[in-house]
Amino acid sequence: MEQENEIKSRLIDDLKAENRFWSYNQASIQDVDDDVLIEMVLLYLDLNQIDLLFKIYPYHKIKKAWLERLVTQGDYYFTLNKFLAWYYFHAKRPGMYVRAMATRQLNRMASYTKV
Repeated sequence: MEQENEIKSRLIDDLKAENRFWSYNQASIQDVDDDVLIEMVLLYLDLNQIDLLFKIYPYHKIKKAWLERLVTQGDYYFTLNKFLAWYYFHAKRPGMYVRAMATRQLNRMASYTKV
C-alpha cells in the first residue's frame, strides 16, 4: 500500500512537472482519481512511467480506463492508441482492434443515453 502511494505521488509529480495540471492550483493537487491518473499517464508520460501503472493497478483496470477514456476519442489519438493496443494490450491487429473497441465503447455510451 505504501509503495502504491509512493508511485502515485511520483506519477502526479511527473505530470505536474509536465504542466499537465495547468488549470489547477498546484498546491491543492494531492490525489487524483485512478481513471484520470491512468488516462493522463498514458497520454503524457513515457514508457517507464506507464510501466509503473502496471505495478499499482491491475491490468483490467488500466485497459478499462484506456478503452473508456482514450479509445473513444477517435482519430485524435489513433496512432497512440494503436501503439498502446499493440505494446501493452497485445492486439494482433492494433488498428482494427482500436477501431472496433471505439465503436463498441461509443455504442455502449449511446445506449446509456437513450431514454
